[in-house]
Amino acid sequence: MNKNYYAILMAGGVGSRFWPVSTQDYPKQFHDMLGTGHTLIQKTFHRLSKLIPKENIFILTNERYNDLVLEQLPEVTKKQVVLEPAMRNTAPCILYASLKIQKENPNAVMLVAPSDHWIEDEQSFSNNVQQAFEFCSKNKALMTLGIQPTFPNTGYGYIEYDKASTKLVKPVNQFREKPDYETARSFIEQGNFLWNAGIFMWSVNTVIEAFKTSKPELFKLFETGIPAYNTELEDDFIKINYPKAENVSVDYAIMEKSDNVFVIVAEFDWNDLGTWGSLYDKLAKDSHNNAILNAKSLAENAEGNIIRTNKGKLVVIDGLNDYIIVDKDDVLLIYPKSKEQDIKQVQQRLKAKYGN
Repeated sequence: MNKNYYAILMAGGVGSRFWPVSTQDYPKQFHDMLGTGHTLIQKTFHRLSKLIPKENIFILTNERYNDLVLEQLPEVTKKQVVLEPAMRNTAPCILYASLKIQKENPNAVMLVAPSDHWIEDEQSFSNNVQQAFEFCSKNKALMTLGIQPTFPNTGYGYIEYDKASTKLVKPVNQFREKPDYETARSFIEQGNFLWNAGIFMWSVNTVIEAFKTSKPELFKLFETGIPAYNTELEDDFIKINYPKAENVSVDYAIMEKSDNVFVIVAEFDWNDLGTWGSLYDKLAKDSHNNAILNAKSLAENAEGNIIRTNKGKLVVIDGLNDYIIVDKDDVLLIYPKSKEQDIKQVQQRLKAKYGN
């Protein structure tokens, strides 16, 4: 296994569209959302460890989840858990972790990946990452893995690559924000647009150079901490300076502003598991297309529902079609799948009304 291979596992999100299972205190990456016996972060860590030494996998998360990470990933040491004292989007935390890794190993080649995505063909995933690592080892490249679209999804950003390229590694023309339906349909018709899965690869030196060029103020803020990184002085430096960082995504900070961006079309099936509907798509169904997790159910005149409860709970439904039914502690959610994007707002209205 190559000791120069590193990974940054992004595990600080809340997953608010998976409420009431995913909460601020216990987000979706720490749940067994698929009923496999392993949480999403455990599955992702295991997937990466097939290619990357376990000790080189860093977990980027909010400081409130430190204990959860160490509990669910007992093979990880405290130094591998990189804690954010404030929410500042993806660019600051990636730059911070990159500077730590560069100080440890200036020859490092890195992958950045979300902790809560579903990937079925893990061997194909490893193959694509290996291809990207080899390219990034020899070239000053910012790379990403793009997903071949299967329908005009309006919930993802898109990557437009050079249509004339016949190579495995394709130059990226531009990144496009989440489109409306007609625009998404035109992307698919053009044939050279991919879904942006938020999976990136680069050498540590290349990505730090990109931050230095495109976000000099952000770079200077974290550069001053280099003497403290990987020492007992690091925590104090980060607590004081991290909240000063600009709130900006890595896409906007460097990827959209650089001319050395490349993409590989992923060979694996992928789902970002962003909503109850996307989870429903990946679960086994009964004869009436109901997806049932943990519950013992009796469903009559009911089709296309997703039902999730605590283990062994009896659930009886009649006459419901295409609903999300989730029973979690003191919350019962019965909500149309067609309105799943509104769940985040429902939670906010409940907080305003009841204070929790």
